[in-house]
Amino acid sequence: MIHRWFNRFTAQPLPATEWRAAQARVALLATLNEADAERLGQRAWHFLNHKRITLHADLRDTPFDLAAQLVLAGQACLLTLGWTEAEHLEAFTNVHEILILPDGFSRQMEEVDETGVIHLYNDTLAGETSYQGPVILSFTDLMKSGGFTGSNVLIHELAHKLDMGNSIDTDGFPPLPREISPSEWHRVFSSVWNDLTARLARGEVTPIDDYAASHPGECYAVCCELFFSDPVTLNDAYPELYELLCRYFNQQPLKRFTDKESPH
Repeated sequence: MIHRWFNRFTAQPLPATEWRAAQARVALLATLNEADAERLGQRAWHFLNHKRITLHADLRDTPFDLAAQLVLAGQACLLTLGWTEAEHLEAFTNVHEILILPDGFSRQMEEVDETGVIHLYNDTLAGETSYQGPVILSFTDLMKSGGFTGSNVLIHELAHKLDMGNSIDTDGFPPLPREISPSEWHRVFSSVWNDLTARLARGEVTPIDDYAASHPGECYAVCCELFFSDPVTLNDAYPELYELLCRYFNQQPLKRFTDKESPH
């Protein structure tokens, strides 16, 4: 049973007090310059007014005020902050609802081993989505997102939505801007994929989450998640990929992090 949902469909302007409160709550929003913060706030408010945010019934007594909703919407729209308004709106046409569950949820998964045998097992997920389905998030993991920690379940799942902008499946090959050729994208991501799988074959620790080596779509989503939430690690591990994503998103999150760490 789902308890409550938020959707306003109102022409009211962005509530400035709540947006400032949202920015103060998470580093990913607090480190934006004034112009970016204003543009992101307007997009986040539009997002809230046009997407359904649903809380599970078990979260009925959980505080989730307007500032918290803007924290969610702000992080969602952070992915497309560097894109034009038309590109931003187009990117999220397949996002209709964000469904928030109390905690991680179980799904039956299948895995094919090297002999072709299919193994079924249960796995606990922090988030999942599909082409036209809702973005499903664990509230516990959502509350851990928002900092430069390397973990952001919302950005990860919305990266899958971007990936499905030209396909019903996640394949790690989203719609690309004209200045990035498919061959360059394939070459850079293939290099990362090959490095990860080679390290795993040798029993080595990978420089980023080895979940990125589980599927090309997960490689893309994990790297997008790191791009925003731990750009230092991504740039240190795979600088060519970091630069490619800077061009793809038209953003420089490493500069935001560096500015945050610099003394004033």
